Amino acid sequence: MTSSSLRKVVIPAAGLGTRFLPATKAVPKEMLPIVDTPTLQYIVEEAVSAGVKDVIIINGRYKASIEDHFDVSYELEHTLSERGKTKDVEALKKISSMANLMSVRQKHPLGLGHAVLCAKHLVGNEPFGVMLGDDMIDAEDPGILQLWRAYQKHGKGVIALMEVPPSETHLYGIAAGEMLDERTMKITKIVEKPKTNPPSNFAVIGRYLLPPSIFGHLEKTERGVGGEIQLTDALAKLMETEGLLGYRFTGTRHDAGDKVGYLKANLAFALKRPELKSGLMPYLREVVAKEDGKK
Repeated sequence: MTSSSLRKVVIPAAGLGTRFLPATKAVPKEMLPIVDTPTLQYIVEEAVSAGVKDVIIINGRYKASIEDHFDVSYELEHTLSERGKTKDVEALKKISSMANLMSVRQKHPLGLGHAVLCAKHLVGNEPFGVMLGDDMIDAEDPGILQLWRAYQKHGKGVIALMEVPPSETHLYGIAAGEMLDERTMKITKIVEKPKTNPPSNFAVIGRYLLPPSIFGHLEKTERGVGGEIQLTDALAKLMETEGLLGYRFTGTRHDAGDKVGYLKANLAFALKRPELKSGLMPYLREVVAKEDGKK
């Protein structure tokens, strides 16, 4: 049915990042660091750890720094080598060689569905992953790999699901359906950011494993919520014609596109590093103690 490994992923990264202005006036939001590593690099590393070779970045104007980050930096590497900073040089070389990076310009800000459609000519006629550039999944098994295994098992498109509080369902695409097992759902309804009466509290998270037939649905999809071409609307058509699955992934999701989520991600990843945790924990305890004293 499919090859043994996932070969291609699409990472939409053309958004304006207005929630992080003024920082994103000159720096793409996907390049904002989680401790000392750009958010987007974590996404690419997840894809690579899942065996992906071709990473397709959907880019926008003023985002050349994304391509530069994953390119060879001869001058910097040479300077660091002369200073004896071997580990830094090795880290830079790893970044530039981790994947075959391709960039496509999304010329009009028409939404996530349109961004995915921009990759059609590079994806071709094979299943592919979609990974949102500010949605981080910290897991032992890469999030996109979990979806790929479900796709191979069932032969249908798979989207990542996570339970959210009912008060937050209006912030997400929401899916409902029949649970086939503990983690896999046969989706029977999917809607984008329902204002009232959400069909469930299973939110669609930024990982998708899709068949190439999704492009045909995207080409026919009209503008929806926010005046944009919504990927969720095309997924609804895919559900009707071929079937669609949801998968409750294992791991911790960080929404680095939200200010609070971004700060939480920085803390979570900093605390995973012993050399940072030793200095950070006493400060956090001090802050908590001061806040408790104000109550």
